Amino acid sequence: MDDAPAPSNPKVFVSSIANSTAASRTPMMALSHSGNSDPGTAYEPRGFSHPVNTGWTARAGFIIFKTHVLRNHSFNPQEISSSFGRIQSKYLSWCAGIILAAAGLCRADDFSAQRQLVENLARLTEAPAMREADGFPAAGEIKAIYFDALEWKGKPTKVFAWLGVPKNPSGKVPGIVLVHGGGGTAFLSWVQEWNDRGFAAIAIAVEGQTSNHPEGASKGWKRHESGGPGRVGIYGDSKEPLRDQWMYHAVADTVLSHSLLRSLPGVDPEKIGIMGISWGGVITSTVIGIDSRFAFAIPTYGCGDLSMAGNQYGRALGDNLLYQQVWDPILRLDRAKLPVLWLSWPQDKHFPLNHQAASYRRASGPHMVTLIPNMGHGHGPARKRPESYAFAQSIVTDGTPWCRQTEAGADGNAARVVFSLSKPLDRATLVSTTGSGITGSRTWLESPAKLEEKGGRWHATATLSEGTTAWFINVHSGALVSSSDFQETSAPSQ
Repeated sequence: MDDAPAPSNPKVFVSSIANSTAASRTPMMALSHSGNSDPGTAYEPRGFSHPVNTGWTARAGFIIFKTHVLRNHSFNPQEISSSFGRIQSKYLSWCAGIILAAAGLCRADDFSAQRQLVENLARLTEAPAMREADGFPAAGEIKAIYFDALEWKGKPTKVFAWLGVPKNPSGKVPGIVLVHGGGGTAFLSWVQEWNDRGFAAIAIAVEGQTSNHPEGASKGWKRHESGGPGRVGIYGDSKEPLRDQWMYHAVADTVLSHSLLRSLPGVDPEKIGIMGISWGGVITSTVIGIDSRFAFAIPTYGCGDLSMAGNQYGRALGDNLLYQQVWDPILRLDRAKLPVLWLSWPQDKHFPLNHQAASYRRASGPHMVTLIPNMGHGHGPARKRPESYAFAQSIVTDGTPWCRQTEAGADGNAARVVFSLSKPLDRATLVSTTGSGITGSRTWLESPAKLEEKGGRWHATATLSEGTTAWFINVHSGALVSSSDFQETSAPSQ
């Protein structure tokens, strides 16, 4: 695909790639990663779980047969019938192997072109046009807006959002892009929470909806006439052309909202982060490998590496070749050099801790982990916790997370973690399990850990119970919690 710079305006951007044929193809070859957390680890083919495109495969097969088999081998009449498909099996098998290899190479090219289309969304750096949204009363400095987004199925789209910039007579303020999860929308109250802490914020609705319920309903969100695609299950629209898929538009909407926030005169463009909850966490994990302008990120629950999960995500994505080769955030998390807080809880049944860990171990920037036992999954539990605000403040103020793990591991049953941080600690807790299977379905136990300060660093130690399969250590500073990386002591989790 042509790597020449693409226009940054949404409308021009769409027309500049409208003739690309790669985006309309459906990939056929599966991928899996080796499990190595080294950012340089390559991803390798898993084989074929779908039939290859019969048109070009048949043509390739005929050419291979004619130029290699007939030219280099003699046949007697008994070996050839009237049909190409009934040639003696030894020649057909040899031919089929070459055809499949050729199919793999062609599909690899398809995937590469589609990955490039996704990564080109980083070029949406021009602030989109916006206007205030009628029918949504402002709340102080917070107002409802629509901004221009990419075309969907040949029609222009707009994104509904709540935007608030707190007044700061002493200068520009930091900012954050807020991305909801499944069943959510752009929440005015979420913008207010960040405004109250001195951050400009834009909360976007990534499924073509507003923040109003449909007429006569108390649930769900009313779509607007210029809305883009809604989410279809778990990447359930993967057979659609790439540029018509929900994730493509969700990522584009997020990049455009970032460009819009950066353009506002009262906002410091170098101190803008992103937070996404659940599916918003998946979007966040995807975007930070594409848009390098973000200063920090807080993917909550959602992560990458889900095609191998032993739950509904693995069932949906285990054979979803487009996810594995194009959409999985882990494909490009090695490009994410920004500080990231990975916020979740051990009982989460949607996004297992080992797959979250694979995501942050793939990322190349500094990371923090916070795993809160019994926190719950949803917009409310995530927003009520203080850790996201404290993390963001530490980045825009000090340029580094307030707490970082520097060492972690176990020698036999002796677990040890070392933290470097800028706040005093009160206590430490070992969180462990002897269960197996999905991490969210296991029983997790909490027990006291020993905490000591040595040479400006905090050492937390604990004894693991017999049969422990996974663990982490939480350290507490008032209401704040920081966790060690997730640790496994036996066979990998599902």
